[in-house]
Amino acid sequence: MAKKLQILGTGCAKCAKLAENTEAAAKDLGIEYELEKVTQINEITKFGVMMTPALAVDGQVKVVGKVPSVDEIKGMIA
Repeated sequence: MAKKLQILGTGCAKCAKLAENTEAAAKDLGIEYELEKVTQINEITKFGVMMTPALAVDGQVKVVGKVPSVDEIKGMIA
């Protein structure tokens, strides 16, 4: 079953970097995944997130307000 990876952010540079790192981590792990960018503020706040960027894996918020490294993200999605 594919992991649902969601980047929560309005499209800032950090959001783009988080998306890039998340995709790299998923590809390195060789997992099936679906990457979704959640850019609407009202959708982002439904996750309880007040700071962006944030990463949600299968609906669970794993990191908020920073861009973890590819290796850190691997640990969150593995």
